[in-house]
Amino acid sequence: MTTRTLQIPMPDGRTADALAAFPEGGAPHPAVLMYPDAFGIRPVLREMAEKLAGHGHYVLVPNYLYRNGPTPLVELPDHIGDEARDELIGQLLPLIHDHTAERTVDDAAAYLRFLAAQPEVAPGPVAVTGYCFGGLLAVRTAAAHPGEVAAVGAFHAPVAADGAEQLGRLTAVEVHFGHAAGDITQEDLDSLNRTLDEAGLTYTSEIYPDTVHGFTMSDTSAYSPSALTHHWDSLLPLLSRRLHTS
Repeated sequence: MTTRTLQIPMPDGRTADALAAFPEGGAPHPAVLMYPDAFGIRPVLREMAEKLAGHGHYVLVPNYLYRNGPTPLVELPDHIGDEARDELIGQLLPLIHDHTAERTVDDAAAYLRFLAAQPEVAPGPVAVTGYCFGGLLAVRTAAAHPGEVAAVGAFHAPVAADGAEQLGRLTAVEVHFGHAAGDITQEDLDSLNRTLDEAGLTYTSEIYPDTVHGFTMSDTSAYSPSALTHHWDSLLPLLSRRLHTS
């Protein structure tokens, strides 16, 4: 396994720091663009990227808040408890609000160009996955770049926030949304799934039982080992169906 830190040229002339993980040697591998949660690139994201890479993918994890500096933008404890989480989110929320849909689309184009230029990346569409706010970025990326994205996985993400118009722009992709039980009501889930039905998408969209926001992240108090396993059991087959692994 190879893991690298990178600097990606961005449209405004800056560079975005990023992490890449991919198998050593062999043929080029299909790519996965992985958007982290608000806390950014850190050991737990590295572990998740390396796990995906171990299944035959080139995984790129960008610092999408690069305009505010290199990751991590705030000092993170080894374990993010509820009190620390609230304080850290308070610091990060203004930066997240500044990361508009327009910035997401422009930056996503740069990430996709970067992936297409890497000798370790196989030609063809990519998958996009994301966590928390990163899940919303995954949806926006797929909607803005039809034909370049074959699969979307979003976990404990505010994916309903962009409404029917944004979700209706998803084309030729398969989608999995894994919602935290504390993030969405059954009524809102039913409404979201009707929108996905109307868009004609192949999808699964479900509430993961007994979970709170952030359940995939093992360095937080929200972590659920069973839900993380469910996440992998949903994501890995999705990637296998939609991408050709070596």
